[in-house]
Amino acid sequence: MDPTVKTKILSTLKTDFEGYSPRLQVVAKYIVDNQADFGLDPIRVTARKAGVSTYTLVRMAQHLGLEGFEDLRAPFRTALVSGSELSDDLEWIEAVAAYEDTGPVQAEATLNSLNIIQRSLHNLSPDKLKRVVDMMFNARNVYLTGVRASYGLAYYFHYVGRMALPSLQLIPRHMNSSIDELNYADENDLLIVVTFTPYSNETIRACQFAQSRGLKLIVISDSDVIASDLVPDEVLVVSIVTTHFFGCYAGAMAVIENILALLVKRGGEEAEKRIASYEELRSDIDAYWTKQKKH
Repeated sequence: MDPTVKTKILSTLKTDFEGYSPRLQVVAKYIVDNQADFGLDPIRVTARKAGVSTYTLVRMAQHLGLEGFEDLRAPFRTALVSGSELSDDLEWIEAVAAYEDTGPVQAEATLNSLNIIQRSLHNLSPDKLKRVVDMMFNARNVYLTGVRASYGLAYYFHYVGRMALPSLQLIPRHMNSSIDELNYADENDLLIVVTFTPYSNETIRACQFAQSRGLKLIVISDSDVIASDLVPDEVLVVSIVTTHFFGCYAGAMAVIENILALLVKRGGEEAEKRIASYEELRSDIDAYWTKQKKH
């Protein structure tokens, strides 16, 4: 199931609340205020708790473009199950490790991923993350770069982030160099770099050039100290400890997800409108595969 469905439903219920009939307003308020119960309870129990008829619950589902109550409840139930998976009980990893041949390697990699995600997020203090997001919203242009293995992280960061922050630009573009893209940038702009050891020459030179032009600099990396002449405004240090020959980026992705969550929240209604616009565009051009209904 699309993990964003629950968030979209809640957003719609809040945004369209004033336009609902009195009965649908009761349902909308109940869902928003009692998300866990709504995900667990069958339709008759929900109707009793909300003080409406089962028909009204079905009508709300249809009003949201869904076929019935179960389609409306499903994303809340899925989110509830997923949220309960966070636990200190790691016996399931022992079962993985017991699998013949590949199990021990998978279990080691699993534990490593969990550990570096926890370590990376533990390092991410709320005040630091707020400063980063404030800098992004206050900048005229926010340039974002990452090359080689870091490019995938930078691309995803930009793909989602630009919907909340239109000034976010992934560089280089069109086979250019990052420095070419920064030629007209100045102290009103911001450069964010994603880089991990061994550090790319191109990335370090882009940082040096940005500093020479007065840009603010945010670095997402595995160390506070990358090059002696670099003095970033903020460094988000993540763990890339690995069980194989290349750095593990699970921790870096978790940190980027936290930044994106704050960007979307800070972007408010305008961000929601831009996200909706992108979704409408993709729907218009049939960007996503949909399962054909049986006749």
